Amino acid sequence: MMPDSGAEIDLAAGGPVRHVPVLRDEVMNALCVRESGLYLDATFGAGGYTQALLAKPGTRVLALDRDPAAVAAGAPLVREAQGRLVLVKERFGRLEEAARERALLDFDGVVFDLGVSSMQIGDPARGFSFKADGPLDMRMEREGKTAAEIVNMAEEAVLAGIFFHYGEERAARRIARAIVQDRAKAPITSTRSLAALVARVAPGKPGEIHPATRVFQALRIAVNDELGELVRALGASESILREGGRLAAVSFHSLEDRIIKRFFALRSGRGETASRRLPHEPPPPEPTFTVKGKQPVTPSRQEIAANPRARSAKLRYGVRTKAPARGTDERLMALARLPGIAKEAC
Repeated sequence: MMPDSGAEIDLAAGGPVRHVPVLRDEVMNALCVRESGLYLDATFGAGGYTQALLAKPGTRVLALDRDPAAVAAGAPLVREAQGRLVLVKERFGRLEEAARERALLDFDGVVFDLGVSSMQIGDPARGFSFKADGPLDMRMEREGKTAAEIVNMAEEAVLAGIFFHYGEERAARRIARAIVQDRAKAPITSTRSLAALVARVAPGKPGEIHPATRVFQALRIAVNDELGELVRALGASESILREGGRLAAVSFHSLEDRIIKRFFALRSGRGETASRRLPHEPPPPEPTFTVKGKQPVTPSRQEIAANPRARSAKLRYGVRTKAPARGTDERLMALARLPGIAKEAC
């Protein structure tokens, strides 16, 4: 169902805000959750997947979230779990360090849910949404550059690159040009002022999402280096999973899904054939994952009807082999960067 004219769809690196965990049963099946297993929820949020993991008797969970508000809100669940849950403020790109610092190794499963949390979107002071006016912030962990600093300081070409590559915004250059012109008169510091600027220079059509939606998505990705964190986290997961352990990732946007799909293709050897290699070219490394079944897994019509925000969700998963971990892959990291623009420019 299309949103009302001018409505905002809340995006999480493209995906929606979730009040309930999307594809919960499918994720638990993909992880093949077993009693007394050790699992890592890399994106705790409101704790939906963690609760599902803890429902299996004897399981232990290490959960991460970079947002201190999410960690604080999860304190009651930590107490309820009675020692079976450790909840840590940490970026999921550092999940291997978080696990090793707590002497936790050989995980049975790792799960990623890449949507932004409802707590973040619902708080105007965080600046993730333009439904209510607030400071143009968007920092998940309240550290580093704000969205306002990028909007008011980045060069026009950098802004256009952010909007086009991270938001897939077709009017990226026009919007960037208008921002540079407007900020010369007065800084752009609020969510509503930026949304109004975008609507003025690139108005949407009736029945479409609010014209500022993709710009806000793109800025949030840039502020939090979300795609870079995803690449680092995928490689780190490979290092902490035992043989037979499973990695499951739910994404909501083509940018995320492309990285996850490419990761599993590279790690499983899909598309590799001996005939494509030169005579003296070394053979490819042994696959670190096997990919099973038809993927991606998508929500059922029943789930979408009950939770329309689930409609863009995609689940991909793999099973760890005994091959040595390969770490972060530069080919994947290239997908996370703005083409031709150094990260420092943001």
